[in-house]
Amino acid sequence: MIKLSEEAEKIMKERFGKDTVIALATLENEIPYVRYVNAYYENGAFYIITYALSNKMKQLQNNPNAAIAGDWFTAHGKGINLGYFGKKENHGIAEKLKTAFSEWIDNGHTDFEDENTVILCVELTGGLLLSHGTRYKF
Repeated sequence: MIKLSEEAEKIMKERFGKDTVIALATLENEIPYVRYVNAYYENGAFYIITYALSNKMKQLQNNPNAAIAGDWFTAHGKGINLGYFGKKENHGIAEKLKTAFSEWIDNGHTDFEDENTVILCVELTGGLLLSHGTRYKF
């Protein structure tokens, strides 16, 4: 995982340290697939609640390289399946996701009893952040 400068990390937290829609790209047979996902940023990684049997997770299982794009930001990283949302090891990040996604998390769309409801972590390995004329490359 990368380490951002203090100023870049502050901007990332302000922009993405809440429920944020980002574009997530994966590859299958050298063909890119992109979709919008709700994500939460913390310490060099984006966290996404998803379904283990979804196309994105199948694609990341075969090739963990991913790309993301958001508000004046683009990056690449490694997709890691942290496993079931409700497992003990995920308690800390799961609580943060519940808070960040509080507006919609209990709308019935996500089945937290299903062990295929997982947390996807995209650990950033490089990227570009733009803010008020300043470029932060990492």
